Amino acid sequence: MLICADWVIVEATTSPVRAGAVRVVGNVIDRVGPTIELAAAFPDDDLFDASGCVVMPGFVNAHTHLYGVLAHGIPQTAPVTGFWSFLEDHWWPNVEDSLDRDMIAVATEWVCAEMLRTGTTTFYDILEAPNALPGVLIAQAEVVDRMGLRGILSFEATERAGTRIAEAGLAENLAMIDHGRRPGSSGLVTGAMCYHTTFTCSETFIRRTFDLAADRAVFCHAHVNEGTHEGEWSQQHLGMRTIEFYESIGVLTPDFLASQCVQLSEGELALLGERGVRVSHMPLANCEVGGGIAPIPELIAGGAIVGLGSDGYVNDFYEVMRGAFLVHKARLLDPGVMPAATVLGVATSGGAAALGLADTVGRLAPGLQADLQIVDARFSTPVTDHNLFDQVVLWRNGSHVREVMVAGVWRVRSGEVLGFDTERLRARVHEQAERLWARA
Repeated sequence: MLICADWVIVEATTSPVRAGAVRVVGNVIDRVGPTIELAAAFPDDDLFDASGCVVMPGFVNAHTHLYGVLAHGIPQTAPVTGFWSFLEDHWWPNVEDSLDRDMIAVATEWVCAEMLRTGTTTFYDILEAPNALPGVLIAQAEVVDRMGLRGILSFEATERAGTRIAEAGLAENLAMIDHGRRPGSSGLVTGAMCYHTTFTCSETFIRRTFDLAADRAVFCHAHVNEGTHEGEWSQQHLGMRTIEFYESIGVLTPDFLASQCVQLSEGELALLGERGVRVSHMPLANCEVGGGIAPIPELIAGGAIVGLGSDGYVNDFYEVMRGAFLVHKARLLDPGVMPAATVLGVATSGGAAALGLADTVGRLAPGLQADLQIVDARFSTPVTDHNLFDQVVLWRNGSHVREVMVAGVWRVRSGEVLGFDTERLRARVHEQAERLWARA
């Protein structure tokens, strides 16, 4: 198939192709170039007319919590006075500890549809639901497979709920990794190792989690310095800052995916870059919990690999990109930082690199998977090769996404998720959210 459009964005580091086409063969991208050349070279190909549109890579959401949609609008039973209060008084008791498998399955289906509809084709999910163990990740995987997204699923193992739950969390991750690699699997849904933080997990537990990740050849994820709490806790209890502690125990490597990384000392910031650590950035969610604004321009300049994430908060990635485009300019009082090309990069190829998928998705390059989105390019002002990235980042949102393809299969056509009954599932999400809220 030749998908022919007004513009093709191959990746954020190269100029877009005007009057371009993407040739898809099976589940991979075969060629990208001017439509006139590809049409002449492959006259027997099916043509898909995307006139008035831009074809671009599908977004890679490098950090989300699919269950988070059930907490949108949840009543708070106690006043939240800071990040620790947000966790201890609200999020843990009212959300994570109250989740069950039915809630998680419905939330997973809804957010998968929401992501597809707004251009996201790949995501990494972190689940913490102690009372849904065991088997909840494989149940999630079945939903994601049915929806046709590319996902990495993990359980946020933690010792805060005791040894039994901690061990069950590690076992859940191992089972998911093995499930994703089983013969006959789609290959779209895989697993990773994950634990929570230094203040909910012991050094022994953290080391063990990294060892298990190395044994399975997957990355290991943790939340890091989402607010001021963890750095201060680490200094008080470990005698050093969080990143310094990870360096001291030998796990600060490119196999570490450190999410958030909001409140960093100068030394921590330098270490993340020097060690090539992967970082996922959640600009909107960090604001919502009062965590602060992560030093992302400095991390990128220092050599860290950075992807973008929704954190289960606002899942329209166009809105998340806009947040990343704006907040760093305000923080640094510099309109030149985080230009649109950089932001689009962390939302696509950066996220792919952060998830270890740089040779699979994130770019429209020959040999990579055919994961792409087709977006309305009828902007208010003329589009040129020098302003297309700005036009997309600043003046598009999920409502402008027309088609989405994952692994060569159409999942969204004319703005509608195929095979998805929105109103039926909305009713189920409301039902499960009300169950969760009643427990709170």
